[in-house]
Amino acid sequence: MNLLLTWPRRLATLLLSSLLLGSTACNIDLPNPNAATDEQTLTTREGVLALSVGLRQLYSTSALEPIILTTGTTSRELKGITTFFNITELEQGGAQLSPSNANTSALFARNYRVIQVADQLITAAPAVLAADAATQSGVLAHSYLFKAAALAGVALGFEQGPLATGPAPTFVPRQQLLQEAIRLLDLAAQSLTTTPASTDFNTQVLSSTFDLPNTVQAYRARINLVAGNYAAALAAANLVDLTKTSIFTYSTQNPNPVYQFTALAGTNFRPRDRFGLPTSLVEANDGRLAFYLAGAVVSDANNGSTDNIRTLAGFFNRIDSPIPAYLPDEMRLIRAECNLRSSTPNLTAALTDINAVRTQASGDPFGVNANLPAYAGAVTASALLTEVYKQRCAELYLSGQRLEDSRRFGRPTPPANLTERTRNFYPYPQQERVNNTNTPPDPAI
Repeated sequence: MNLLLTWPRRLATLLLSSLLLGSTACNIDLPNPNAATDEQTLTTREGVLALSVGLRQLYSTSALEPIILTTGTTSRELKGITTFFNITELEQGGAQLSPSNANTSALFARNYRVIQVADQLITAAPAVLAADAATQSGVLAHSYLFKAAALAGVALGFEQGPLATGPAPTFVPRQQLLQEAIRLLDLAAQSLTTTPASTDFNTQVLSSTFDLPNTVQAYRARINLVAGNYAAALAAANLVDLTKTSIFTYSTQNPNPVYQFTALAGTNFRPRDRFGLPTSLVEANDGRLAFYLAGAVVSDANNGSTDNIRTLAGFFNRIDSPIPAYLPDEMRLIRAECNLRSSTPNLTAALTDINAVRTQASGDPFGVNANLPAYAGAVTASALLTEVYKQRCAELYLSGQRLEDSRRFGRPTPPANLTERTRNFYPYPQQERVNNTNTPPDPAI
């Protein structure tokens, strides 16, 4: 075995145990006597590459958990089935959800830990890798990507957030967080186009399973869509090679975070039957129901409501199940939505992409095939937008996007209606408020 190639991954595993200790945007530097020092990680080539591996592991095992599970419970994809205080609060939502809730606090704190590590790499790479432009380009683009993803993770759950970590940072509106994420992704795309990442970086940091250039473009499309930049989102989606895949990998040492909390003994969450959707938004013969859901339908009466729940399948049925960084059909649905929301809607192009998703019976790289007949409803912008939402709910189930989609598509709004989401935005973590006087007032719902 080539020790030069495996050393960064070994150090990354050691670093990850330290990285996971972060708690808030204001105070996330907790010492770990077993971790490598900043001198070892940020002033050497090996350390920078190892920390790059650790950055992706930190995002995929720590930050991605509340992005999927916390917001997925709020948007009714999952049900909180245990009666722990945090789970009961999250499941019931509304005014019941307190600033001390550990699940919503994790959405805030873990994403800022990712941002802090990404910033360290962005600062260190130009000096440490000055003589290797191709490896430097890879490290910077990779860091820009995950800082952008983390900023979007904060904007997913909160009306405001800081742009960076540090003592008592100032909060800015979520639209500004999204614009900064887009700026970083644009830098990543430009860097990889001007100077493609080196073979050394691709081998030691990415491996063959994570496609950095396509993931950057996919996230440019995703976040521009959320920000309302439809032309930019459409252009980026068109740059994604839909024949290629990009995944987050897991193991017994770095387990799939959704599996941990939905499948193991004493699990906190279970998937709602039929994706948790109203009858009008799901078709009984949709092939994605069998892809994502398994087992008998069980009635659960915990936490104030009786709901039909299932067992998770798809990307979440093993401790080492990989989770896609994005799905190819997400790009088709982004294109459809952008064409519909354009000042001059292109109904024909949107319908083509919608039907490509609906009628796919085989051939999806991940096996997510709807196998439905072609769309037969009204061909109007309004009707097709509802169809896009319906398809996103099924295709992108538990991808951490339903809550954002529910707001963007104007679905029933709490507190008057809690059937499709139980909050609009979360209260800011109490620990953040204690440490940072700049923390804004909590939203009502």
